Amino acid sequence: MVGEPDRSGSPTTAGVVPRAWERRRHRTGQPAGDGPRKAWGAAWILAVMRIDFEPEALGRTPFYKLLTSVIVPRPIAWVSTLSGEGVANLAPHSFFTVACVEPPVVQFTSVGRKDSLRNAEETGEFVVNLAPEHLFEQVNATGTDFPPGVSEFEAVGIAREPSLRVKPPRVAASPVALECELHSTTRLGDSTVVFGTVVHAAVSKEVIVEGHPEVTKLRPLARLGKNEWSSMGEILEIERIRYADWQDGARLTPG
Repeated sequence: MVGEPDRSGSPTTAGVVPRAWERRRHRTGQPAGDGPRKAWGAAWILAVMRIDFEPEALGRTPFYKLLTSVIVPRPIAWVSTLSGEGVANLAPHSFFTVACVEPPVVQFTSVGRKDSLRNAEETGEFVVNLAPEHLFEQVNATGTDFPPGVSEFEAVGIAREPSLRVKPPRVAASPVALECELHSTTRLGDSTVVFGTVVHAAVSKEVIVEGHPEVTKLRPLARLGKNEWSSMGEILEIERIRYADWQDGARLTPG
């Protein structure tokens, strides 16, 4: 339980500092100092200086902008689909994540009834392409509200390649393509969550290190708030603490 602020304005727990935090500082080269205390102090200040926002009072668009500014960074599903008439569509969706491990299922959300959603429902297939940093402008351009009969591949000038298990094409320059069969959709208000079972994954050899995709080679883009995007920044690495190790001393200890 957090105690009263000390003289520096930081909360204390009788001088307790997380040992795991100390280990993280060591691995990332950060100085020993009083980083945890300063961070806890910031959290303490925020706790007594918050501004409250009610979705109903703020309204749809302002609260949507608030959500997308604080739920960051968000990975991008660059979704390629085919319409019933055979028009190839490509669009970025930043509400995207893994939904299930076995079977492997990914999900993205269509805010409104976008072409990606309509095509996936009509054909039962789609491809999630990783949105790489070097295609930043092209990824953004495919978010333009082209009419349904216009292919973003053609309009933006993006090379495609055939998929192995599904009909929608892959983005040829994307380092990763997850070929999906439609699992299900769930309607939530003005949005629809699209679930796809991954039936094949194609990964460029250039991004594989020791049999595993290397994030510094993938260089994925992410969405932030407003018109902000992000690329790869500092990468922190820390092992998850097992309960047995926690009992053995990897826990809060006097600082």
